[in-house]
Amino acid sequence: MRAVDGSWTVALAGLVGVLVGVVGVLAPRWGARRPEPEPPPEDDLPTGAADVLAVLSSAVVVVDVADVVVRASAAAHAFGLVRDRELVHPELAGLVTRVRRDGEIRDAEMSLPRGPFVAPGADGAGVLVVGVRVAPLGSLHVLVLVEDRTQAKRLEEVRRDFVANVSHELKTPVSAIALLAETMDDAAEDPTAVRRFAQRMTRESQRLSALVQEIVQLSRLQDADSRHQPVPVDVDEAVLEAVDRTRLVADGRGVRITTRLAREGDGGPGDTPPAEVWGDRELVVTAVRNLVDNGVSYSDAGTRVAVVVTVVDERVEVVVSDQGIGIPESEVGRVFERFYRLDPARSRATGGTGLGLSIVKHVAATHGGEVGVWSSPGEGSTFTLRLPLRRAEDDGDGT
Repeated sequence: MRAVDGSWTVALAGLVGVLVGVVGVLAPRWGARRPEPEPPPEDDLPTGAADVLAVLSSAVVVVDVADVVVRASAAAHAFGLVRDRELVHPELAGLVTRVRRDGEIRDAEMSLPRGPFVAPGADGAGVLVVGVRVAPLGSLHVLVLVEDRTQAKRLEEVRRDFVANVSHELKTPVSAIALLAETMDDAAEDPTAVRRFAQRMTRESQRLSALVQEIVQLSRLQDADSRHQPVPVDVDEAVLEAVDRTRLVADGRGVRITTRLAREGDGGPGDTPPAEVWGDRELVVTAVRNLVDNGVSYSDAGTRVAVVVTVVDERVEVVVSDQGIGIPESEVGRVFERFYRLDPARSRATGGTGLGLSIVKHVAATHGGEVGVWSSPGEGSTFTLRLPLRRAEDDGDGT
């Protein structure tokens, strides 16, 4: 009887072992089939915060208590504010630390480099000017909102410089006229002196009038909304009018102006499309006249200024070449700046304002084109105005 009991004991122990093994094998599978608990909300942001942040136009960064970036918008990455889940700029990180410490909302304007490999230039290139607002977001996070103010800042500086330059340029002829008037009064008994001073006053008045007119033109160009409804502009006709307006001054300086129009090309009738563009005819005339004026002003007697109109692919090109003094390579990049004069003495003698080429640049940009220059000292300069060609299939209600 004891032998039978022992056999049952051994069998029972074996059965228990088998059951334990089966349970061990099946347990993971049973566990995998059980539903897992829902993960905690991403970043543990306050309820509804993620939805609000998603619709903000500003660049958005959210930082947790460990200064780890838990959320950053595409704009924040594009501006180079975040890298490897950290704020890149120490100025921003310091502002976040102060807000976390005292819980006060802070606003600041910062100039930040655009990237780790970009060295800020003296002209502001490579610098991102931003408006920053940093505020607590719940008890565990800090919110950073960044607005790009680079363009607005640059425009503000351009306007400030423009006003300063205009004030200086207006002051010169006005002061000269006042001084000449006083001197002429003192020389009232000398008809020859009076005549001489009167002539100088006339020249200064003409210079002042030209300056005011070009300032008005430039102001009009900078206000894109003030441009008239675009109309088809025959560039050949615009060039003829521009040259006609300049002819008297050129003849007085002994400079010959020649023209070759697109309709005078080598191809037969109909081979060359009309040299027409969409835009403002008066502005196109002004741009060409300024280029021709510039060529005449910097050319000596007995030389020539050539104006050529061609249609190249999908654009109309107006090329103005002179045989003047040329432009040093170091100065070529500055000729389109406002009030820049290559030779101030020559500009004063010819009544130049330093705005002519700047106006050309703005006219080109307003019409979707560009202007370029090639020059060599002592050999002359060539300016090329390129404007998009008006095609027949572009005709619509606007024509």
